[in-house]
Amino acid sequence: MKTCFLFPGQGAQYPGMARDLWESSSQVKDFFENASHASGLDMRKVLFESTADELKSTDKTQVALTLASLCSSMALKERGVAPEGCAGFSLGEYAALCEAGVISSEDVFPIVKIRGELMEAASRGLDAGQGAPGMAAVLGLQADKVFAIVEGLAADGAYLSNLNSPSQVVISGTAQGLAKAEQALKAAGAKRVIRLQVSGPFHSPLMAQARKDFDQALLRFAFNDPGKPVYSNVTGSRITTGAEARALCGRQLTSTVQWVRVEEALIAEGFDRFLEAGPGTVLTGLMRALRPEVSCAPAGTAEAITKALEART
Repeated sequence: MKTCFLFPGQGAQYPGMARDLWESSSQVKDFFENASHASGLDMRKVLFESTADELKSTDKTQVALTLASLCSSMALKERGVAPEGCAGFSLGEYAALCEAGVISSEDVFPIVKIRGELMEAASRGLDAGQGAPGMAAVLGLQADKVFAIVEGLAADGAYLSNLNSPSQVVISGTAQGLAKAEQALKAAGAKRVIRLQVSGPFHSPLMAQARKDFDQALLRFAFNDPGKPVYSNVTGSRITTGAEARALCGRQLTSTVQWVRVEEALIAEGFDRFLEAGPGTVLTGLMRALRPEVSCAPAGTAEAITKALEART
């Protein structure tokens, strides 16, 4: 079988994530220390003592979730399972780039910290008088219908941000834009429009300033050519060079996440065993929704890793 690690995105975080991995592995403990040094944050305190609301803050979430995901990857490899390719959803793409050797483990944490700070700064002040900007999942309405509706609401501050599955789309926007989009989408037949646990309207033109600043910040870091296949959220295709990866990191902030294309590209490349290396089960659910016959299992906790490995024996 050809194994691929999938790394989750923002919204998958929860207080106490990766604690069991930290408790059971000296290698993970050392990695926490390295991450704390690289980010300037006490990562044990952030992951183990933060409340759900504190973790929701983008400037903390991005480093915390990246660390938890890479710890899951580390735990899998300690059990003898290494990926032949990888992909990550939104923020998870940085764990994938690290896994593929494009970004070093020393650089990935300051990179995602800067990314989180810039995204948080760009989100502050948007729609301040009318409510917080953010993102919402649209369930039960085909992607092309969602796109047609939201495309007409750009002037109101609503945008298509994630194509998660043929029947699950995420939109971003200002408070006003999301309110108008929710009303229009439900009128068109959407079953539910659910606000996500994020603090900004990510993957939309509202992140233009963050993208501009992030492009400049990324010039300080080395981006290597991938050592194994890794796939882009922006294009849905395999990333071939370090220079391409750097450019796509900036574009990702303002571009729609093409997750369905990523899944289809991975399957077309012959990957037939997927492990969700990080908190939650969102990517497992999305893969099963698209291709239920494909092997995909969560692997973000010690218990989940054990179950996933036992299921393959």
